[in-house]
Amino acid sequence: MPRSKPSTKKSVPARPGAPSEAAKAFALVEPELDDVGEVVPINVDIPRAVSVAIGAVPHLHALRPRFVEELPRHPLSQLDKLQTYALAAWYAHLLALPASVGQDALKRLLDEAAPLREDLLVAAEALAHKGIVDAPRVAEIRRGQGHLDTANDLVALAALFSEGWDAVKNRTTVEWRDVERASQLGPELLVALGARQQPGLPAPKAADAAERRARAFTLLVNAYDACRRAVSYLRWKEDDADAIAPSLFAQGGGRKPGAGKNNAGDGDDDGASTEPGAPGGEPLLEPTVE
Repeated sequence: MPRSKPSTKKSVPARPGAPSEAAKAFALVEPELDDVGEVVPINVDIPRAVSVAIGAVPHLHALRPRFVEELPRHPLSQLDKLQTYALAAWYAHLLALPASVGQDALKRLLDEAAPLREDLLVAAEALAHKGIVDAPRVAEIRRGQGHLDTANDLVALAALFSEGWDAVKNRTTVEWRDVERASQLGPELLVALGARQQPGLPAPKAADAAERRARAFTLLVNAYDACRRAVSYLRWKEDDADAIAPSLFAQGGGRKPGAGKNNAGDGDDDGASTEPGAPGGEPLLEPTVE
């Protein structure tokens, strides 16, 4: 039987959220970190993955009634807490970054961030005008003001370009190195602005920052993968599961110059993903139903 026409509604990356909101999410999730079993290797850009997950949340929540009705054994907590897990992973990533010391370092980051944000925004607006990227999302980024918004806007723009890189790379003056730099610079700027210091919230427990980040990222990946498997089942006929919940793993950029199989730990892996359902990975499993 032929599948139905895919939905025209597509999830697009969103801003990762204000640091204060992310810090609160991390405080909620932190008690779960010690219970994480097998830790997922971080072979993906975390800011981009967070942006993709947050952009997918409204589309996934719109399907919640079908989760309840058709997948009674699906743990709804994975859907209901997905935004919290994404923000917690974002804050854990900020906690793991080295601090930029002094006003001179902050000024250098701001001097680089402002023109890069504008360059990417102008290019994104041109693509949006042609209907190639999501115009409302670009307009939302344009409304950002202040240094904190600049940092979050860079992450959102990097995710936006990365998500559709194959479609835009030959239609824009933006280069892949600009996309990569924006994804790195946004979190660096947030750290330099002191965004990870949130008064009134409990300090993170004494723990290795990299381990804490890996465990928070694992919670996000596990919950998101479970939701993707459910959507693959629920939207099988429409064939639009990837539009509703896109892969968290990078789509664009290709192999870095000089990268090879001997470059262990670079997260490139020849552009392939080992995510469930990805080429070369484990197949998506049909959720269990009663």
